[in-house]
Amino acid sequence: MGHLELSSPVENAIANFIYPLGAVFIYLAMLVILAETLSRLIPDDPELTRKIVHIGSGNVILLAWWLDISTEVIVSAAIIAAAIALTSYIIPILPSIESVGRKSLGTLFYAISIGILTACFWQDSPQYTAIGILTMAWGDGMAAIIGQRFGKHTYQVGQITKSWEGSLAMAIASFLVTGLILWLVEGNSWETWSISLVVALVATLLEAFSKLGIDNLTVPLGSATLCFFSVQALLFS
Repeated sequence: MGHLELSSPVENAIANFIYPLGAVFIYLAMLVILAETLSRLIPDDPELTRKIVHIGSGNVILLAWWLDISTEVIVSAAIIAAAIALTSYIIPILPSIESVGRKSLGTLFYAISIGILTACFWQDSPQYTAIGILTMAWGDGMAAIIGQRFGKHTYQVGQITKSWEGSLAMAIASFLVTGLILWLVEGNSWETWSISLVVALVATLLEAFSKLGIDNLTVPLGSATLCFFSVQALLFS
């Protein structure tokens, strides 16, 4: 997507920074408003509201990709989001997006993951940033939604109870996210879908260890890194 052309380099620089960032913040503000509205309309199901925000906030990376937002802008936004998340952990200023019934640093880890993945991949290979973030957003989001409603077969990971139905939802969502992005970028091949399957399985294993929301860090970073090196090994060897 081309940059806006205005009358001076300074105006161009301001426009190319302010307009895309403004679009992202408008999207996120609408998401927060939606979350607060849902928390009032369906107060008996706070986890659903939280996971809708979880998935929706991850999708912002697609908007950033489309708008060709720079690495510096995304990392700056991630730092701001991390600061807000840490503040909300100490003082619950945004209860509709925080963990339900447990203390968690998941939102903070989520923001840190976005910053790290952007710094590592965004300049040359934004698809890996998107894969890492969306694997967490859709995978973990669907795992919680499906697990909460249909999770009748459970297993223990330490003191954490998981369901096989939720883990299956995590694996399927991660496989589809990774496969679709790789398909669009690298093309349709057996390597594309094989890599997607391996990434999905590893992401599901990492998501099972979610104490204090650490999966919001391990799943995005692990998925993106594994996908990157797998593509280098299979598609560019």
